Amino acid sequence: MTQVLVLATMATKAEEANFLLTQLKVSGVTAKIVDISLDSGGQLLDGVEKCIAMSQAALKAMNEITVARANGTEVIVGIGGGTGGEIVLQIMHDLPVTFPKVLCTTLPFDPRFAVADNSIILVPTLADISGLNGMLREALENTALMTAGLCNKARKGGLIDIAPSVGITSLGATDGAIKPLINALRGQGRESTVFHSNGFGGAAFARFARLGAFDAIVDLAPHELTRIHLAGVHVDMPERFSAGGRLPRIVLPGAMNFIGLGEKSLVQRHYLERPHYEHSALFTHVKITADEMALISVQLAAALNANAGPAAVIIPMGGFSHQDRLGGIIEDPVLREVCADTLGSELKSSIPVIKLDAHLFAPIVTEQIINTLADLSVGKDLKCTT
Repeated sequence: MTQVLVLATMATKAEEANFLLTQLKVSGVTAKIVDISLDSGGQLLDGVEKCIAMSQAALKAMNEITVARANGTEVIVGIGGGTGGEIVLQIMHDLPVTFPKVLCTTLPFDPRFAVADNSIILVPTLADISGLNGMLREALENTALMTAGLCNKARKGGLIDIAPSVGITSLGATDGAIKPLINALRGQGRESTVFHSNGFGGAAFARFARLGAFDAIVDLAPHELTRIHLAGVHVDMPERFSAGGRLPRIVLPGAMNFIGLGEKSLVQRHYLERPHYEHSALFTHVKITADEMALISVQLAAALNANAGPAAVIIPMGGFSHQDRLGGIIEDPVLREVCADTLGSELKSSIPVIKLDAHLFAPIVTEQIINTLADLSVGKDLKCTT
């Protein structure tokens, strides 16, 4: 059995790939190299031709990986810079989401996009993968040791032995509601899996929902609506609000009241003219307008209306985030009313809107989530409240 497959463009990275292969064998791991070089006949490819050749190299390697996995291969390791790293990422994205994968790379890409919905261990080389040197040898040795450790793992990917949990979305600005909810579910013997709704975590949430990892969903922070429809960096996530569409689903407007932007010095001036605050040195939260709240609420309603499963919306009229509260920097009761009124008018009649005179973090909100989830799970008809 070959425990590990090493993906590398041997036309340009043979020395480095062979060094990694040796280190794996020193660590007691059986390994084999899979060449992902472009079949270019020695010609310099660019543009569409290069993209096609990269896809062909990925497909060819994937065929070999499929056979190897069926015969017991436990980990896939890739090394690469720009072209090689991109080919490796194509391959790894098509593997099971939790299958052990390691990429040793110069990181010539934003890693958030690469790992948003895929569990890949990234080992930065810092120096270019262009001839062995002390720094690169260190990175490759570390990669080999990490890989050897993964080979000792009992479960080698796949979700088949994971008990379905309650999929929950959250954000730093909604953290005050999460721990009480997790504890309440745990008290019922239910496990929770929380995803960071920051423009990237939602992609992982959607992929896990599609793969059957959940038995219910509490979308407590659909904040990514603001990123998708207004502003803010995010990865493409077309299934963000539709994956797991047949499951019981509760939605709250946590963090729907602001746009998540970057460090303040990089935020456009017209956004800084609005109420805003620095969530941290790297992130600035800017309050949305009433028109923007209406827009994203319409989009949320349309997504929920298209799902087949039982759903309910809970709106905490006392505030949607930690700075949307009495005395908070972006406090705005009007935005909450716009959200409630828009969802109330746009949602189909089978999706109740439950309004609570409380902040998102209040115990009554947690209690309402738990009770509503129980009602949806048994098919009980729910009524809108005001």
